[in-house]
Amino acid sequence: MDIFSVNNFGDTRSGGLAGPMGLFVIVLLVIATVLLIRNMNKRIRRLPDSFPDAEQTQREAEIARLNADLERPGAETNPSHVDQDRSSAGPPATKDEVKGITTEGDAAPAKGDQGRV
Repeated sequence: MDIFSVNNFGDTRSGGLAGPMGLFVIVLLVIATVLLIRNMNKRIRRLPDSFPDAEQTQREAEIARLNADLERPGAETNPSHVDQDRSSAGPPATKDEVKGITTEGDAAPAKGDQGRV
């Protein structure tokens, strides 16, 4: 009953390349990891301290686009998609219009305030 003592897996001493090949793969992975970490650290250092506000950037882009439209030759003097100047005096107030004064503290306009609420 010597069947159980037979080595069916072949010679384990020949072809001993697995150890050195495994070491080579591990060394390559360590080198790649170190290079990736260095590259990412350089990129992070190049980032600005803070990024601009998205709403402010969008507002500036809209202003630049409107200015470019106005400077274009043949542009309308008052394009229909641009709001009218709101700082000028509008139509006179009607009797049913609600005034913006709500409390006694609001009744007296502050210095430099033109009564707008």
